[in-house]
Amino acid sequence: MEFIDYYKILEINKGASDADVKKAYRKLARKYHPDLNPNDDAAQKKFQQINEANEVLSDPEKRKKYDQYGQEWKHADAFEQQKQQRQSAGGYAGQQGFGQEDFSDFFGSMFNGQRSQRQARYSGQDFNATLELELREVNESHKRTLTVNGKNIRLTIPAGVENGQTIKIAGHGGAGANGGPNGDLYITFSILNHTGFRREGEHLYKDVEIDLYTAVLGGDVTIDTLDGKVKLTVKPETQNGTKVKLKGKGFAVYKKEGQYGDLYITFQVKVPTGLSDQEKELFRELSKLKRDGNG
Repeated sequence: MEFIDYYKILEINKGASDADVKKAYRKLARKYHPDLNPNDDAAQKKFQQINEANEVLSDPEKRKKYDQYGQEWKHADAFEQQKQQRQSAGGYAGQQGFGQEDFSDFFGSMFNGQRSQRQARYSGQDFNATLELELREVNESHKRTLTVNGKNIRLTIPAGVENGQTIKIAGHGGAGANGGPNGDLYITFSILNHTGFRREGEHLYKDVEIDLYTAVLGGDVTIDTLDGKVKLTVKPETQNGTKVKLKGKGFAVYKKEGQYGDLYITFQVKVPTGLSDQEKELFRELSKLKRDGNG
């Protein structure tokens, strides 16, 4: 398996602080996010590597093992256990620790059986994948078949997942060694929004234009929601920027089947243009009546 240098992936040095790791991850994740690099396989692979590197380097315990054991960091606990057993048996008596050759020999023996009669079991490599979905698709739970590493995986995508959210599919990563368990599959969702709504969690927001006459006199307007059209009554003398809440017309609540947030409509009053002379005169009369009435 090719060794991936997580520090190199995040473009930081080994002495980087936790804050440096977090900052580097956010910068690169934005740069290589699938939303900004559609149909770019290289960027998608880079994005997966960035997530994998951050998962390890942002965890103090995993990072410590990675710093010490490199690509074999997942086997660190087994290595330490074997080292203690060998030291107790006198196999490495008098030594302060293992050298690099001993370390390499240890892992060689664990896999080929030349130096150990009892082989340790190791879990397989975790896989990372990105799945693009439209916003409307994740407004309800649905099933999807993915092909990962040549295998078809049938999974249910719960309604309400967020853009950038990662879920784990246990046992669908790389094969384990010596009878060990398979690794896991981590799927990161990239939610594309072409709906005209702005999503914030379970709530949706949308600006709706109304003409000046409807704003002044009131009336009905028909607006789109994610599940169809709704007729909405505009009150007389509605001001520009007025907000209206449509309860239960927002987005699906994550892992709460059948529950939805709210839809918030903001009215944008459109001032008429291209007025005829007669229309302008009527507005002047209206303005005069308003001034005289206030006088």
